[in-house]
Amino acid sequence: MTDAELATRAVARPRMTSNELTIWRCLLDTTGELRKRLGTQILQDSSLSPADYQVLLALKEAAGRRLRSSELAANIDWERSRLSHHLGRMERRGLIRRDDCATDSRGAEVSLTEDGAAVFRRATAPHLRAIKKHFADALTPDQFQALADILQALQNHLHPESMADRLGRDRS
Repeated sequence: MTDAELATRAVARPRMTSNELTIWRCLLDTTGELRKRLGTQILQDSSLSPADYQVLLALKEAAGRRLRSSELAANIDWERSRLSHHLGRMERRGLIRRDDCATDSRGAEVSLTEDGAAVFRRATAPHLRAIKKHFADALTPDQFQALADILQALQNHLHPESMADRLGRDRS
């Protein structure tokens, strides 16, 4: 569907239908339940909270296993004050380290410690098994593809500039 067709469709139906609202609520309830179950499971399996895992994952994926605190906050979509408090708790447990930023005296760099990397590694396999059990096993391959298509449509709608960039690259 083209951008013009999407815009026309949005104008033609300015209000949500009761079915659309029901599906929206189902999405919120289902994703909330998945987060709750996966959070409980990771805590039982590894003593990491879902927030700990999110921070460790971002650092594990970062170049040099380190990020400026502002970049980490943006990466995991947290407010900087929340992140600062959480990092203090993780630092006391030896999972991460905070150092002054070499290029900016106002900033700090957060890095994954060896202990943090080991805890993350031990937590990952059970966490992936829980994702498979509570999410992947519920869907057929066709449902997975449909979900991928739906998520891509939502991403394109939420970030139209990215879609325009991709389309521009595809044409060159």
